[in-house]
Order: sequence, then structure tokens, then C-alpha cells
Amino acid sequence: MSTLSAPRIRIPRSARAGEVIEIRSLIEHPMETGLRHDGPRRDMLTRLLVRMNGETVLAAEFRNGTSANPYHVFFVRMDRTSTFDFTWTDEAGRTARAEARVTVA
Repeated sequence: MSTLSAPRIRIPRSARAGEVIEIRSLIEHPMETGLRHDGPRRDMLTRLLVRMNGETVLAAEFRNGTSANPYHVFFVRMDRTSTFDFTWTDEAGRTARAEARVTVA
């Protein structure tokens, strides 16, 4: 069983208290629906979960209409120094993880 690719995260390293930051994430994945007669078997990511200090800030469920290499942009208001945990899961239960820390000054 192959592993998922390493995700890419773009997040500021620091922010001011109360500042809204932009977070971008990308993971390379073919998102094969299995609907093509001559194509590969089904291979889909099913979920992206982002937690900030253990609290969910984004939960995305992927369906057949999700494009290859899903790219997400979202915004979070920073009140304190925080650790972000990103987890992508596919239909086979494989996961890809990334972590980032934003320091609030």
C-alpha cells in the first residue's frame, strides 16, 4: 500500500494578538473517482481535519467532485501562540500529517 504525498502548508510564523491570518494547504493526490472505464481504480481523499491547540478549526469532507491536488485557503483569528495539526485521510485509511506553529507576540 502506497503512502500519501507530503502536504505543503503556508502559514505565518508569527502574528499579533487579534490578527486574522491566512492559511494555505495543498496535498498532491490524483483523486481518481474510478468512473473511467479505462482508468485506474478508485483512489480518493475523504477528509481534511485542521486542529488548533486540539480544537477543530476546519473539517472538510471530500466527494467525487473534488479536484486533483486539493488546495484550501482559510482564515483564523490568533489570540495566543498556537500549534496547528493538519490531517488528510483517504478511503483506505492512509493519512498524511503536517504541523505548524504560530507565535503570537
